[in-house]
Amino acid sequence: MKITVSDLYDLSHTLAADYLAAFTYPWEALGGIKAMIVALGKTLPEDEYEQRAPEVWVHKTATVAPTAYLGAPCIIGAGTEVRHCAFVRGSALVGAGCVVGNSVELKNVIIFDQVQVPHYNYVGDSILGFKSHMGAGSITSNVKSDKTLVAVKGDGETIQTGLKKFGAMLGDYVEVGCNSVLNPGTVIGRNSNVYPLSPVRGVVPANSIYKTGGVIVEKQ
Repeated sequence: MKITVSDLYDLSHTLAADYLAAFTYPWEALGGIKAMIVALGKTLPEDEYEQRAPEVWVHKTATVAPTAYLGAPCIIGAGTEVRHCAFVRGSALVGAGCVVGNSVELKNVIIFDQVQVPHYNYVGDSILGFKSHMGAGSITSNVKSDKTLVAVKGDGETIQTGLKKFGAMLGDYVEVGCNSVLNPGTVIGRNSNVYPLSPVRGVVPANSIYKTGGVIVEKQ
């Protein structure tokens, strides 16, 4: 399974590059996102970022709707748009040129540059790679229904993560169709697409299409 940090992400597109580079698998970074953001925020240039509340840093070129909520700690990158009624619960690093849309909820996430979560999305305990996109209503499910620990499964292998909360790891350029559910422990490789209305589970290889019924085919 090609699901390491280097397999999934170009780290030049996130302020969390040094942090993520210290891990083999991206989900290993989930537990330290809050502390990472607090430490990183203190180093941001004051001529580029304003601190709108304790441990809430917003780039001066970002647009934040008056009805949006920014919970601490969080960083909102350059040129990013946070739309009406977005709910950033905290522990969210949102990169440059992103869209956080209406009624979107973020919690304990790293969002790379130019990611779009534009309409009615929930993204929790997840990492979304460069230029990835979640269609309207698509969500990450971050806790199993039986509350057991999450495992990553694919190609006949199983990796025990030791985590109770783990949503999804989306590689660079991933497209998730509308109203899809990414079940706990989902990992989607770079340049892959997910059909709308899909309940995704396990590992989707890079350069693949996840079709209706869970059929995975290689892109031509």
